Amino acid sequence: MKRSEHNETGRDNRLIQRFLEMMSAERGAAKNTLDAYERDLEAYALHLNSAGASLQRATPEDIRNYLAALDAEGLKAASAARKLSAVRQFHNFLYGEGIVRENPATSIDAPRLRRPLPKVMTMDDVTRLIGTAEGRIAALDGKARVKAERLHCLLELLYATGLRVSELVALKRQAVAKGPQFLIIKGKGGRERLVPVSQKAAQAVAAYLAAQRLEDIPESPWLFPSHGAEGHLTRQHFALELKALAAEAGLAATQVSPHVLRHAFASHLLAGGADLRAVQQMLGHADIATTQIYTHIESDRLRAAVETHHPLARALPAKVARLLR
Repeated sequence: MKRSEHNETGRDNRLIQRFLEMMSAERGAAKNTLDAYERDLEAYALHLNSAGASLQRATPEDIRNYLAALDAEGLKAASAARKLSAVRQFHNFLYGEGIVRENPATSIDAPRLRRPLPKVMTMDDVTRLIGTAEGRIAALDGKARVKAERLHCLLELLYATGLRVSELVALKRQAVAKGPQFLIIKGKGGRERLVPVSQKAAQAVAAYLAAQRLEDIPESPWLFPSHGAEGHLTRQHFALELKALAAEAGLAATQVSPHVLRHAFASHLLAGGADLRAVQQMLGHADIATTQIYTHIESDRLRAAVETHHPLARALPAKVARLLR
């Protein structure tokens, strides 16, 4: 290593240590956080040094080249974004301390993170789950039967409407008193939407209300009353009941939740040919881009089916996959 290069490396290391001291003293960063910053910044400095640059002389183009190098190594976008965060904070520090006149990281965009696809249950899994809930009812009586009817009602309504769990557990009794064909739901941002209710879900509601009357349970303003502070069943309690039911049905409890059933509602509707705008309205999404994620799920499912069963899949997997994209 030439003497000038050695000096640059030493200067870079000292700057990194000054930055870490600031993060520790002024921001109270934990040791693990400091260690991660140190690793990321040393790797960044090494890349700059190999390109004939340094931390003090870095330009926006140097940072973009560093990100390109990370991408070429196959680093995931989330990991690259974390490394860029360290680089940005470091250059903010240099600029704030007056060590450099310009901040080269200001104009750098973070790597685009691909939104993870939601977990979705198959139609067979949903059928098994609801069937298990129905099977419980026949074997019980008294208050235990009412509780079983309630869980079955919750499942039928959730899978039939795709309500958010917070919307579901807070349904008013008045909303279903006349045998609901539609529910008027006030969702996020105070936006109201009209959600149709299937005949099967309406029947489950009627059976649940009949079971309450049979046991002389006092009427409540809430469809799913509880003795808790909120006055209605909590989403946490429903989630726990659902996981216990999933285990009983022979499904992986970790893969079943109220939110997963909401996803199943949307993806199964689209698989059956439902209009994307209609699904958006029923889910209460302000932006259709949020709903479009379910079209990606269906694309993945179709691609997997073709690659598994099509006679040309083994010979031309890349070409077949491209046709489905």
